[in-house]
Amino acid sequence: MSGAPAGGFEAATGDGPPVPPAEAEQRSREIRAALDGLLQIRRLTRGQGGDPRAAPADWERRQPVRAVALALEAGGFTPSSVDGSGARTGTGYRVRAGDRPGVAVVEWLGPPGSGAAQEEAAVLGACVPALARLGWEALLYRGPRGRRFLEVEPVGD
Repeated sequence: MSGAPAGGFEAATGDGPPVPPAEAEQRSREIRAALDGLLQIRRLTRGQGGDPRAAPADWERRQPVRAVALALEAGGFTPSSVDGSGARTGTGYRVRAGDRPGVAVVEWLGPPGSGAAQEEAAVLGACVPALARLGWEALLYRGPRGRRFLEVEPVGD
């Protein structure tokens, strides 16, 4: 997929180009493989005890934007997209760094006139259980101009 680092998978944060329809099936396989790898890392770092879905691994805590983006993409949510000039072209989630270390912010964005603002409460609300299934706590807030967003951090922090 374009925008991915050479030789590696990069979770979609919502600030990249859309996935071309011809690459959607391949992208789906990459997401499943990345999630399987993530869960394996959690198993190995926790030893034999504990559910690997219960809490993020240390590296996820250090890179919450990447980890939360993977959790959302693996949960079936569509990332927003932008064109080469940075103009928003597709409606979906956007993950960015929060104001505090270890925190990510999830917004529901789209191009002007897309209706994203009307969808955000319902869609962000649906993101909460998907994130919780992978050990993330998400709280819904209302920000400037009444726009809603999730503040996401690892369970237990």
